[in-house]
Amino acid sequence: MKTKLSTILVLITLALAPIPADEPLTNLPLVFSEDFEKGFKRWELTDPKGWTHREVDKNHVFGINSRKNNYRPKVRSPFHIALIKDIKLSDFILIFRVRSTKDTGNHRDCCVFFNHQDSTHFYYVHLGARPDPHSGQIMIVNDAPRKALTENKNKIPWDNEWHQVKVRRDSTKGTIEIFFDDMKKPVMTTTDKTFGNGRIGIGSFDDMNDFDDVKLWGK
Repeated sequence: MKTKLSTILVLITLALAPIPADEPLTNLPLVFSEDFEKGFKRWELTDPKGWTHREVDKNHVFGINSRKNNYRPKVRSPFHIALIKDIKLSDFILIFRVRSTKDTGNHRDCCVFFNHQDSTHFYYVHLGARPDPHSGQIMIVNDAPRKALTENKNKIPWDNEWHQVKVRRDSTKGTIEIFFDDMKKPVMTTTDKTFGNGRIGIGSFDDMNDFDDVKLWGK
């Protein structure tokens, strides 16, 4: 009887235990995890010279080391792009940590790229400090200069500390949800079905960031 009671108490405790912030409630399988402790061989970069793998406080990070970049996109779109190799997804949840390393004012940003077909066909979110038609919006690049899919008014509170970002995409519904620090309440949402299965990546339009602890669930 005591054994059964103990078992029940353990099950109740597990059921009530909080889920870690980086483990979303999802039926999607974990398909990629990166802490950059062994380098960055699983990433394809638009300009390798613009990125640095280094140790910070006994922890390895992968970051953009200069605002300047040798990559010249065919249409107006971000310059600093690091795409995960050999993975294409329609539906996914991406979570990672990011730290802005240079204050560039209103357009201080980090970008996330998804459903990436090629260099002129993809979505990205521009997590800009102050929103305007070219900053702080979910964007589409469709063989033309980037265009905002949202009219977001929420500022992104960049400072010199680490922050957590989550992107959730449901291609059947067409929904795109962007989270910053608060993993339950999105800062931006939109619906669009232009692109389906595609690649996932991180980076910036033309700013400097460190990235770490990337996790990707999807199919």
